[in-house]
Amino acid sequence: MISAAVLKSHFESAKSYAAYVASGTAPQQDSWRRIHDQAILTAEQRTLIAAFSRRMPVLVLSGMWCGDCVQQCPLLARISEANPGMIDLRFVDRDEHHDLADQVMICGGHRVPTVLFMAEDYEFISVLGDRTLSRYRAIAARQLGPSCPLPGAPVPPEEMAATMQDWVNEFERVHLLLRLSPRLRQKHGD
Repeated sequence: MISAAVLKSHFESAKSYAAYVASGTAPQQDSWRRIHDQAILTAEQRTLIAAFSRRMPVLVLSGMWCGDCVQQCPLLARISEANPGMIDLRFVDRDEHHDLADQVMICGGHRVPTVLFMAEDYEFISVLGDRTLSRYRAIAARQLGPSCPLPGAPVPPEEMAATMQDWVNEFERVHLLLRLSPRLRQKHGD
């Protein structure tokens, strides 16, 4: 897949969630803040994430203009806020990082958000994009059914909760992969 050197270079040039959101227009910032305010981790999810013990750089290819990004990236921010010492979340604009976007195309396209999970040394671990399974199910129910919502329609709370759980599950899966990695266990003596 992508070399650790390439991932590290992009990661080091990436922005924190706050800086990334601040780079948008006022209406975009408002949309991102509104979803962030609604994004809630359960006590069980916070406890799980707080127990992560391996550093996990996470790089998100995104677009401030992207509806899927505004409805999912604030959830990623909430997850990283639950353990900022172990989850280092950063964002890059897909259109400004064509070389990376070309390497992680999904279904032949430059999809966003695309989330790249790495080990502490920037070795590639996993990629998830552009939507979680719960998000795809909800969109399919709306678009493949008898009606389609208007653009910018609010995300139902149960859909947001299910999408949050999908993302938490992926962060947990990656953490367990890192935690059980023979290479990292040998390095850390555990």
